[in-house]
Amino acid sequence: MALHYIAIAAAAVGFRYKGKPPFVRMSAPFVGASSATAEMKAAPVEPSWIISGDPQARVSAHSEAADKFASTAVWDCTAGTFRWFFGWDETVVILEGEVHVTAEDGSERTLKAGDVGYFRGGTWATWHIDNYVKKIAFIRKPMPMPLSYAYRAWAKFGPKRKGGLAA
Repeated sequence: MALHYIAIAAAAVGFRYKGKPPFVRMSAPFVGASSATAEMKAAPVEPSWIISGDPQARVSAHSEAADKFASTAVWDCTAGTFRWFFGWDETVVILEGEVHVTAEDGSERTLKAGDVGYFRGGTWATWHIDNYVKKIAFIRKPMPMPLSYAYRAWAKFGPKRKGGLAA
């Protein structure tokens, strides 16, 4: 019954906003930057995750969605092998170098410049970097399921938006 009320409230808010997603504050319409000149700051790999070598990681935050559920960053790391926990869903695009990835299920893949990879939130992967890797990370925190259902209902039955990938 509570989900019924949540769905009704979400639909009402959706109609009120006339095409804008509910609960989202507007942020800058465009954020551009060069990965080559990004100000990188030390972002050490958790020492207990390091298997071998002395990987030195750095990160530069690029942008964050107004609702705080998504962000983009540039990340790089020197040679080493370590396990990495993906707390949120993460899609990566390799800009330079390469990384050998072993997923929890044992599947292996080498990602090199131009390759794209997706890591589901809540999973571990082993990263082996021979020399250096630089990536762009698109990180998304999944919505709690009740909100996700309400948002999907609003998207399906609310006003249709133009644009995006299907435009």
